[in-house]
Amino acid sequence: MVGGGELALRKARLVAKSGCRLTVIAEDVIPDLAALAHEVRARAFQPADLAGHTLAFAATDELETDTSVAQAAHAAGVLVNVPDKPHLSTFIMPAIIDREPITIAISSGGASPVLVRRLRERLEAALEPGIGRLASFLDSFRGAVKAVREGETARRRFWEAVIDGPVARAFLAGDERTARDRLLVAVNDPSYGQQKTGRITLVGAGPGDPDLLTLRALRVLQDADVVVHDKLVDDRILDYVRRDARRIFVGKTKSNHTLGQSEINALLVREAQDGHRVVRLKGGDPFVFGRGGEELEAARAAGIPIEVVPGITAALGCGAATTIPVTHRGVAQGVTFVTGHGKDGEPDLDWQALARLKHTLVIYMGLSSSGTIARRLTDAGLDPATPAALIENGTRPDQRLVVGSVAELPELARLHGLVGPALIIVGEVVRLADPAQLAELAAPALREAV
Repeated sequence: MVGGGELALRKARLVAKSGCRLTVIAEDVIPDLAALAHEVRARAFQPADLAGHTLAFAATDELETDTSVAQAAHAAGVLVNVPDKPHLSTFIMPAIIDREPITIAISSGGASPVLVRRLRERLEAALEPGIGRLASFLDSFRGAVKAVREGETARRRFWEAVIDGPVARAFLAGDERTARDRLLVAVNDPSYGQQKTGRITLVGAGPGDPDLLTLRALRVLQDADVVVHDKLVDDRILDYVRRDARRIFVGKTKSNHTLGQSEINALLVREAQDGHRVVRLKGGDPFVFGRGGEELEAARAAGIPIEVVPGITAALGCGAATTIPVTHRGVAQGVTFVTGHGKDGEPDLDWQALARLKHTLVIYMGLSSSGTIARRLTDAGLDPATPAALIENGTRPDQRLVVGSVAELPELARLHGLVGPALIIVGEVVRLADPAQLAELAAPALREAV
């Protein structure tokens, strides 16, 4: 450790816990740092000081001195860290949260040490003070649990029930005797934490942005054994799935279904009957054009417990992402959701009723049939100049917003090369769309109005 002040002391406190032999080199060394050292060399650094050492820290906070130490370490093949100077370092020291035996390390690769410290502070505040002691307490029972629970899945579910249940709550509340008594009972109960039949959870992943995933959905994904997911689920959301969970893709595109709906229903039931915790992960909300109702009926018919975790549906998420409110006082007192894709092609809709509505119309899966939709609505009496928006990949980094009139819908889709997934919003509320997001080819008159 080259340096004798507070900066060197902070680094020394981290490495001293490892049991290393610490040599401090500085002309002036503060007492707290000297107390951690095995040896203090009260003089300036010399390259020969690196001999016999594994790691070096240049912590003088003087650029010239720290640079010379780093260069000497590079030449000697010794790993070196210079605080807040990643370009001089061969390794980075993360921020550490120590709840022995629980250790959490946070690093930005040297990009933002201050941000890392703020994150550490937040995590420190969120962790119970006794979390490390709880880990040691549970560790003392691992051998007993392994002896009476066969298989990784059975043991994992046992420990999940312990950590999420009254045993951990009692321990963290300071009642360690009750926690021990309850854990002894649990170890000797073969059914504790086990379930003869699995369960199914229908989870809405939202319109795409992983930040829009609900907290409940996140917890369910972390708890899943099997995740059955759609094409519209963003890969960044799948990153939240527990790493050892199985992922089954059942995505659908027009005229190309990996599995038919009846096959998906059977898959969900079969996996649950095998005792798995199954998550059916869908874009948007499971009950808004997600066929979640059909999967719900299949689970109930098979006697499988089922839960629904709602998600932000595309209409609300895409509208918010482009600042288009689906209702607006004096403009739209209601909103209607319809699908632009029917079982045999054209959707079976009451076009006359939709054309008469004086509120917002949101059309799911309508990109490929936008010409038919525009013609049906205008033939039914809707003003062809009614504002309309096409939103492709709403809420995602590659989101695109195109605005025009109902009559222009098919031409707008063609000019911009939209391929979906896309949502169509029809109504005066489109005039409230964010002007900064409008695509360059948007209709000039409507662009000016927005």
